[in-house]
Amino acid sequence: MTDSVVSVVPATPFSGVAQLLADHDISGVPVLDEDDRVVGVVSESDLLTQREPTARDLMTAPAVTVHAEETVAEAARLMVRRGVERLPVVDEEERLVGMVTRRDLLRVFLRPDAEIRRRVREEVMPVALGPGADEVDVHVLDGVVTLHGRVRRQGHARTLVGLTEQVDGVVAVVDRLSMDEDAMGFASTARSTREITWCPPHRQDEPCPPEL
Repeated sequence: MTDSVVSVVPATPFSGVAQLLADHDISGVPVLDEDDRVVGVVSESDLLTQREPTARDLMTAPAVTVHAEETVAEAARLMVRRGVERLPVVDEEERLVGMVTRRDLLRVFLRPDAEIRRRVREEVMPVALGPGADEVDVHVLDGVVTLHGRVRRQGHARTLVGLTEQVDGVVAVVDRLSMDEDAMGFASTARSTREITWCPPHRQDEPCPPEL
């Protein structure tokens, strides 16, 4: 994101908003209240379709924003879903801390495959798998990460896939992980021992008689 953001206040006049967009070659500006909270956004289309006197009357509200702790992928999905080119980035109190554009996101998603693979292997796998990290292979092509290999538990696979999805530049994750056969066999045996109980024929109102 860009942390140096051009913004206006609700009382900024139409001409002032238009001048800022032209001077900085941007397509929109956030509108901030006295506490730096984002209350709306004025875009080029707002200026072209309206002739209201101030930003307060021009702005689209409530503003579409993204929180600073959200991932790049989440920001990209929000942009596409809401059809916007720029997203104000806010903190937990909805105060402006930056701005992210489609161009910013494009730069992230153009990250080299080799760099993505390195981050998954060195930063994600040790956290998700611990000593079992060597059992999984990582292949990356055009931002799509394919995970091959065995893990001990289903929870490990879910954690690995989830953390990989959050790596900058990852477009999608293909899960081709299998669970350790010994762990699966143990779980199946334990489940069968608990669930299968045989009882000789007897009256329904009587307890199960002992085997002879």
